[in-house]
Amino acid sequence: MAATIQPPRARGTKRQPMAEINITPFVDVMLVLLIIFMVTAPLLVVGVPVDLPQTGAKTLPQDDKPLAVTIDASGKLFLQETELPEGALIARIQAIAENNKEVRIYVRADQTVAYGQVMQVMGALNGAGFSHVALVTAPLKKK
Repeated sequence: MAATIQPPRARGTKRQPMAEINITPFVDVMLVLLIIFMVTAPLLVVGVPVDLPQTGAKTLPQDDKPLAVTIDASGKLFLQETELPEGALIARIQAIAENNKEVRIYVRADQTVAYGQVMQVMGALNGAGFSHVALVTAPLKKK
């Protein structure tokens, strides 16, 4: 930007108020808030407490509100926040998805749950035709 040199003012003259608004700090703050909300929103979707394993993998892009299947430490199965009896998962997801096999399903499992149980749930989802199934992990804690 070039600075303009203005002639000295006579005594008694008033300065004109500046009519420009600098919105750069506002935009910077809004972008930071947007990033914070984009990172925290997937973590706030489901309220079943599980101790997720940690990994350094990148997050998946979000398009619609995903369905979350959770296996807690005692092996109980939840769809969103509702506990399900064994065998009712596929029928319930098909009813919610309305036969849309492209719906994204997140599988959250406590790190103490047996690997075989997690694979049974993922296999049942895959066998029902749902191909967009992803595992949820917690980010690595920095030491």
